[in-house]
Amino acid sequence: MKTLTINEAQQQVDEWINTIGVRYFSELTNMAILTEEVGELARIIARKYGDQSFKKSDEEYKLADEMADVLWVLICLANQTDVDLNEAFLKNMAKKTSRDKDRHRNNDKLK
Repeated sequence: MKTLTINEAQQQVDEWINTIGVRYFSELTNMAILTEEVGELARIIARKYGDQSFKKSDEEYKLADEMADVLWVLICLANQTDVDLNEAFLKNMAKKTSRDKDRHRNNDKLK
């Protein structure tokens, strides 16, 4: 299996949209789709790791595939809004590291 960088994934999604997908859905539509995909992921998590049992209709859902669906739509939104997810992720990691470097170690709930 080939490994992709975040930037390569953004490029691959953009190429697919512009050659196979015709065009991007609107940002608002993609936000609604993202919400739907997160809901499908939540359904699997609730049943696999939570207290709910699987229904017959849930058996077709695969955890990795649902995560990939969430990532796909998030990448679409990033492409549409000119967000470099690689850069945004690195900045976000630096922010979290600086802000939370002692926070979790000092949280008695995590000990």
